[in-house]
Formats: sequence, structure tokens, C-alpha cells
Amino acid sequence: MNPTATPGPSDSGGATNGKHALTPEERAEYERLRRHAAVRHRRERRAGSSVLLVLTLLLAPLAVVAAWVQDTVSDTDRYVETMAPLASEPPVQDAVINRLTDRVVERVDVGAVTDSLTKALQDAGAPPRVVEGADALTAPLQDAVRNVVDRTVRGVITSDAFQQAWEGANRRSHAAVVNMLTDDGGGALRAEGGTVQLDVGEVVDQARERLVDAGFDKAAAIPDTDRTITLFQTEELGKAQDAMRLLDVLGVWLPVLTVALAALAVWTAPAHRVMLMITATGVGVMMVVLLVALAVVRRVYLDSVPPTALPPDAAAAIYDTFVRFLRDTTRTLLVVSVITALIAYLYGPGRPARAVRAVADRSTTAAGRGLRRAGVRTGSTGRRLADHRAWTTGGIVAAAALALVLWNHPTVGAVALVLGVALAVLIVLAILAAASGPTGRAADRAAS
Repeated sequence: MNPTATPGPSDSGGATNGKHALTPEERAEYERLRRHAAVRHRRERRAGSSVLLVLTLLLAPLAVVAAWVQDTVSDTDRYVETMAPLASEPPVQDAVINRLTDRVVERVDVGAVTDSLTKALQDAGAPPRVVEGADALTAPLQDAVRNVVDRTVRGVITSDAFQQAWEGANRRSHAAVVNMLTDDGGGALRAEGGTVQLDVGEVVDQARERLVDAGFDKAAAIPDTDRTITLFQTEELGKAQDAMRLLDVLGVWLPVLTVALAALAVWTAPAHRVMLMITATGVGVMMVVLLVALAVVRRVYLDSVPPTALPPDAAAAIYDTFVRFLRDTTRTLLVVSVITALIAYLYGPGRPARAVRAVADRSTTAAGRGLRRAGVRTGSTGRRLADHRAWTTGGIVAAAALALVLWNHPTVGAVALVLGVALAVLIVLAILAAASGPTGRAADRAAS
């Protein structure tokens, strides 16, 4: 609609449309209304993007945890990779060795052996000093028995065969994780009465067999109740299982939803670059919050495990091993957030950002001139790179982001590698563009 057009007067022959210029008062009113509509539109977009940003920040930590749970539960290789290091953790090995050694030694009646020896010496008419010496053998014999049992059990637990058996058992019983989270029972991990227990039945069977072969017949009496080790003990296990089940269901779609909300927040905002910087910074802060939460949960877990059930160092090793991939993912996202916020800032109008861009431009231009002086010219290819620098940069950034998305469980090292390659490619392309000589308007001015 033309704001200067107004309906014309009608005559006897019919209605006609006429045009006349707006008066200054009408023009001022029109501009006022247009500015008001623009301001209202910007406010609506800003409010909508703010709501989307809040939702993104609230869902970001939950999405990370949900993806970790779903990945650990559904991927057998990932699950085995998570649990395998427990078999080589010295504190965990010591806990298993001490538990089995105590059970065997308790069933070896050393006192009965020394009593029989004392009676035999008395019946043989041995001197009283010799008989009294036999009674004093109880403590040394018990220590000797314990040393032999400990050495035998330790040989089983620390052997390569046990490492392989441990990984094989975890691979075969991968469904145990699902059973523990859903409280279905069974498997290597199971929840019973507010505790999460680890079944070490295969270890007990191997240790018992070796002890019997070594002459400790009493080892055959190790009961089945000694085949489990309590990992977690908490009254909130039921609530945790409910939360885990919910996270497992949302493990696939919650991260997708979070990324979509973040993209919509940036797209809806009037200032896309500023909102990208704010979103990246907010996600980074939420990753720091998640790392702090993991440290707090670790402390709570260690305080909830009685030392009689599991030594503190073994409990710490179990927790750190179990959540290490979650911690690594959180750190990776923190680094990605910092890099994204920094890139968004460097594309802004700030004085440090302009200085960095100016230094980079002067450096690549100088390198391109050096190539030209050396006789290396990129010609039309370089000019196209210079004319479409924004598209080229966007394509490289998109390719780097796609590489991280397709990377199987990227780490901080992977992010650093992709970032380094992307920067190297951008620098090379900028130098090639500068090696083409004057482009665009500069070439026109030079021709004139």
C-alpha cells in the first residue's frame, strides 16, 4: 500500500482514485506509527527469544545426563568401556581380595589345629615347655594361613585372565544395567532394599577353586552371600530409578529439543550474533553447574557408603570410573560453548574484536603479497574466494560443526583438533584470496 495514496472524490461518472502528497503532520504520524510497530515487533521477538533461551539453559544439563544414560544403557561397547576399568582399579581389587580372604580365614579353625597338636604332644610325653610352645603357634599359623590365602586370591584378581573374564561377564550381562535402573532384578548389577549390589560370582568361583586346589578345603564352604559387594546405599534409590527411567526415555529426543530451542532463540532474536554469544555463554555456565553438581553428588555418595561395606578409596574409584564419560562430555560442551561465544564476539563491533580482525587481515594480506612476489598467483579462483569470503567462512564453520556432530563421543582433544584444522583452512584460503591481487572495487579503481 502506498502511504501517499488517498481515496479521491467521486463525480457523477463514477468513483476514481486520486493521489496527493501527505502533509507534514500526516507524514509525522505515519512515521510515528511505523516506529511504534517496529519497536513492538522487536519487543515481541526479544521476549520470545528470552523464553526460548531460558528453556534451553534449563534443559541443557538434563539433556547431557539423559544422553549419557541412554548411551551407556543402549550401547554394549560403551557399557563395557565404562565398567572394564573397575577390574584394574587397585582400591577395588583390594576390597574384593580382603573380603574373600576374610571369609576363608574365618572358616579355617587354626585353634583346633594347635589344640590337636598340643594333645598329641602331651600323649607322646613331650616336655611341658614343648607343649606350651605348641599353644603359642596359634597366632603365627593364622598369619601364615592368611598370607597364603591372600596371595592366592590376589593372584586371581590381578591376573590378565580375570581382566578378560570381567570384560566378558560385563559384555554378556549388559542387560544388568537396564535391570538395575528399572528395578527388574538380576544381572551383575541389581537393586535390593535401597542398595545397589555388584555380583562378583565369577570371581568367587575362580578364587574358591584355586584355594581348594591349594589345599584349603574350607574354602569350598564360602557361601553365596559373599558373592555380592554393595556399591550404593541410599534411601533415595527408588526416586533415582524413576528419574533414570525418565532420562532413558528422553535420552534421544531431549538433546535434539535443546539444540532446536537454542537455534530458535538465536533466530528469533533481533540481534542474532548477540543472542548466539549469550546462548553459548549460558550453556557454558550450565555445564559448570553440572560439573559442580557431579562433585557434590560424589561427596554425598561417599558419605552414604559405610566403610564396613566398601572402603572410601574403592567407593571413590567406582564413582569416578562410572561417571567419567559424563564428566568428559560436560567438559567438551563447556569448551565448545566458550569457543562459540568467543567467535561470536570476534565478529562484533567491539574494539578488541576489530583489532583482532585487522591483525588477521594484515597478516594474510602480507602473506598473499609475498606469494605474488614469488610468482604464485591464484587468479580468478582467488578473486572468487575474496568476493565470497562470508560464504566461504560460513561453509568452513558449518563443516567443523558437522565434524563434531558426526564424531563418535568427541572429547576436548577432538574439539581442539577440529578447531585447529578449521583455522588452518581459513588462513590458507585467506592467503590464497590475497594472492589474487586487487579484487572487486579495488580492481575497478585500479583499471580507471
